[in-house]
Amino acid sequence: MRAEPTKSEKPVSEKPRYPSRRKFLRRALIAGGATIGASALWSVFGERAWLQARRVPVSVPDLPAFLDGFTIAHLSDLHRGPFISEEHIREAARLAMAYTPDIVVLTGDHVSFKAKYAKSAVSALSSLKAEYGVYAVLGNHEYWTDEVGRVTQTHRDAGITVLINEAVGIAVGGTPWWLCGIDDMWEGKPDLERTLADVPDEIFKILLCHEPDYADEAAKHGIPLQLSGHSHGGQVRLPGKGPLVLPAHAWKYPYGLQRVGSSGTQVYTTSGVGVTFPPIRINCRPEVAIIRLTRA
Repeated sequence: MRAEPTKSEKPVSEKPRYPSRRKFLRRALIAGGATIGASALWSVFGERAWLQARRVPVSVPDLPAFLDGFTIAHLSDLHRGPFISEEHIREAARLAMAYTPDIVVLTGDHVSFKAKYAKSAVSALSSLKAEYGVYAVLGNHEYWTDEVGRVTQTHRDAGITVLINEAVGIAVGGTPWWLCGIDDMWEGKPDLERTLADVPDEIFKILLCHEPDYADEAAKHGIPLQLSGHSHGGQVRLPGKGPLVLPAHAWKYPYGLQRVGSSGTQVYTTSGVGVTFPPIRINCRPEVAIIRLTRA
């Protein structure tokens, strides 16, 4: 009979060696923690640079036929300054131009803290071109530089029409409509009566105003659509809870397309291109809004 092999002679098992349960759990916890940490860092620091083009169809009752399909590139809250680079704004302009808009509008807060950033901001916007022009209104941060005139003139020198309680008639296919721009609601002297003084009541019009809550006034004057920014969408949005913090004059219409009460007025509030302090975005990506008008 063949003798049983000694302990040293016993064949080695072919089963693979697995880490102990304790080691496995430790490795899983480390990997999971790293993933969660990376996700958190991306949300805080990466999402603020994660620009998107947001297509926004806006159905307007009695929209003139000549404006059916008219496209507006809407940029707001660029906040060129310590937290937002010129390249970030340049990328926003590239996104806007990819949709070949009929008109481009900028609804305030082009700079943060210092008027010196205005030149860099308009340089980054130099690719913005549209058949019916590029228009802007002022935001509270332009006033907070204490050199609002310098910021305004820098934009005008770059070919951007800045509307301050003004309206301009724009003919599409030989038929006019009116683009109206109001001064900043928070720090300026908005005067809608003056803005609309030369605008016929029956003519289709759009109002540009930095702060969205001014839409209540727009509704009183029968303006079909207001375009605004200011809120940044809250910058931090909790799932199922909405914006964590909102600035003054952006509490009623903080983000997206909303109807003003039972009126025929709608307001679109964009989440904006940049950030202000604290310079974070969570569950609230920056955007360029591509608004397409359609007949209801």
